[in-house]
Amino acid sequence: MSDSRPVHILQGCGVTCATTDLPVLKPFRAPPIAPSGLAAPVVIGGAALTCVALLFGASLAHAQLGAATGRDGALAILLRWAPLIFQGFLFNILISFLAMALGTVVGVVAGIAQVSLAAPVRKSAWALTQFFRNAPWLVLLFYAMFLLPFEFRVLGLTIAFPAWVKAIIGLALPVAANVSEIVRGGITSIPSGQWESAESLAFSRRQTMWMIILPQAVKRMIPPWMNLYAILTMATTLISVVGIQDGLSITRGALIAESRPDLMIPMYLLLLMMFFAYCYPIARATLALERRFSVRA
Repeated sequence: MSDSRPVHILQGCGVTCATTDLPVLKPFRAPPIAPSGLAAPVVIGGAALTCVALLFGASLAHAQLGAATGRDGALAILLRWAPLIFQGFLFNILISFLAMALGTVVGVVAGIAQVSLAAPVRKSAWALTQFFRNAPWLVLLFYAMFLLPFEFRVLGLTIAFPAWVKAIIGLALPVAANVSEIVRGGITSIPSGQWESAESLAFSRRQTMWMIILPQAVKRMIPPWMNLYAILTMATTLISVVGIQDGLSITRGALIAESRPDLMIPMYLLLLMMFFAYCYPIARATLALERRFSVRA
């Protein structure tokens, strides 16, 4: 809005009165910022954790009351097995780290190959990415477990190839395919003007990729990469299907050893809360990075 009323001007220590008929723009006052709703995921996550904790407490109390006379209570059994279940959970985390590292290295190479100017390289990388990205993780895990050899012979030496290493390879295959797609999407999201500007400055394609495009694209790749890691962490329980001792298989073994079906819910909820406590902060950090690195028009 504007106002055409006379304006008095103050100069120096004295007061000089002047008038003008020019329109004057009034100071802009920003309206109060409305709540953005960013706290909603925190509330939802807290409510979910509260519900799981209440269910855990109720199932544990039910098992405690249903224990036969002369047998250990449900809480004592749970405390006895909790350290072993936690060790199995840590093994899941180790598998997720190694599979994510291997998948990231392979996926970055495949993602860059997808934007190669050489058609055979580009098409081959695209085909491999689509195949492993759309294949069931458990099927790939089975293939890695049963097709890879159990040992290698090198110069007369027998080198064992343990099952957990094959499990890492089996999980790294779909991870590499998804990372490849993340890298390809991050690179192609950079405006074409960046390529044209670098070309006008006599940059080679390799220099443009490593010095201009990738540094900008990495910020856009980090949130989906973190989200993929959280998915991989939860998928590591698949290794229990192929006979590897992890948190899920130890929990199952504890139930069999104790012969207490009433402990099934609290024991599995204990493992669930371990995964939730680890993966939920990753999900929150992913949302924060998405907001920070979002592309603004």
